[in-house]
Amino acid sequence: MRHGFVTLAIVFLSASRALACETPVCLVDPESLLLPHIITFDDAQSSRGPGYMVKDILVMSGAVFGERFAGQSVTSRGDHDEITGAALPPLTILPGAPGQNLSVVFFDGNNVLNGYGAAGFPKRRAQGEGAIAFLFDKDQSALAFQLRGGEAGTAEVSFLMRDGHVLTRLALPPAGEHAFGFIRRSGKADIAGVIIVNDDPQGLAIDNLKFGKSPDLS
Repeated sequence: MRHGFVTLAIVFLSASRALACETPVCLVDPESLLLPHIITFDDAQSSRGPGYMVKDILVMSGAVFGERFAGQSVTSRGDHDEITGAALPPLTILPGAPGQNLSVVFFDGNNVLNGYGAAGFPKRRAQGEGAIAFLFDKDQSALAFQLRGGEAGTAEVSFLMRDGHVLTRLALPPAGEHAFGFIRRSGKADIAGVIIVNDDPQGLAIDNLKFGKSPDLS
């Protein structure tokens, strides 16, 4: 019974923080979110060093991964990707150009997902510099993920609805080995896609993407 009270307290805390923020999607403590589905990338083919190059979209349970969405373009700011333009409805994931898509790297005991920038695979200065986009099979009201390999650069996360509308863009605090949680302020489950770009000097990878409807607490 005590565990039930603790669980309810966590849910109410997340909701109150969402109501307190002023953006459609709010940054919250990832530990405050009860999200039952997790993608670790440990089931994906990987290798050390530059990683295993993903030539097309990466299909995982509950989501697919690429560089951007149909209708959008990729440009470069130095070695880093920038994504511009409006996504077309319905939201459709696209891979990057050859050598500028994704790789799965065996890093520090587990797999992480990298985006590759304009310099191209397998150049070190391209690793982690590229955009990472993912599209959920079902719309979400909350999610969390971990950034890996950060060296105090910044990341920006865009949240899109399935019709291509951008709900908001959030700048994250200086990147390191941090996890971030996000919750829809209105409580609606209408986050269909996410794009992550960064300007970190060493580039960024992602791991441990969590999402899904919280368990029924009744």
